[in-house]
Amino acid sequence: MNWWESVNGEIRLLIAPDNGTSGLGSGSLLSLRHPKTGNATDYLFINEGLHELQWFKKSHASWFLGDYVCEDGSLYLSTPVDPIFIMLPIFADARMKKGNDPGKFRQLDEIIYIDGYPGYQHLLPVLEKSMGVVCEVKEIGSTKFFRLDDSKVLAWLCVKVDRLKQTLLTLDKNYAAQDDKHTLAEAVSILREYMKDEPWENGRTESTNKKAAKTPSQAKMAKMEKDSHNIRDMFSRATRSRTKTTE
Repeated sequence: MNWWESVNGEIRLLIAPDNGTSGLGSGSLLSLRHPKTGNATDYLFINEGLHELQWFKKSHASWFLGDYVCEDGSLYLSTPVDPIFIMLPIFADARMKKGNDPGKFRQLDEIIYIDGYPGYQHLLPVLEKSMGVVCEVKEIGSTKFFRLDDSKVLAWLCVKVDRLKQTLLTLDKNYAAQDDKHTLAEAVSILREYMKDEPWENGRTESTNKKAAKTPSQAKMAKMEKDSHNIRDMFSRATRSRTKTTE
């Protein structure tokens, strides 16, 4: 737990990971685009991990910080977020995909150069290790080139949904009591808060429509794509359900 003082003298309380013995400093507050809205949003980058900031406030609350009383009883809590969620729309735009053309391969430092958002440069070492999960990667000499791959994104989303569903079952007995379908829909709805409609949710690959004979490896890929389309449909249904609930 720590607190900081702004330029105008206001003090705020933040609960965040300790930098421990990593020697990487106290962390950096980065302004990045929110993956769903595109609005500028602050994230904490510490110990080579990205954290989003949650804000809580109770009425008539204060904090005692040493010998100082902070009249603002609000609390900021940092929670880990997968940087792939933050980068999906950036990488989707960077490939400049048109129609059935899969798009272009780009260098990572070129992809994350966003005018007005220098914070992305801090993520370069992390993205080099993580974005291969959802991208095709080509190496020419010592240089790597990345291009977002829709089928990899869908497969990654399948894993995320399944893991979140299993986690929900351990958090609350109400999740354990309800049927699997509703728990799955809830997991999809939560992840949907980090995503906007993208080509990997709406498009279908031509390979699943071909009637030609497939090798075992091709058949396995087709099955993965079919399962991924089910995830796409669940994301769409969850979005419609959430809209009806809020009306």
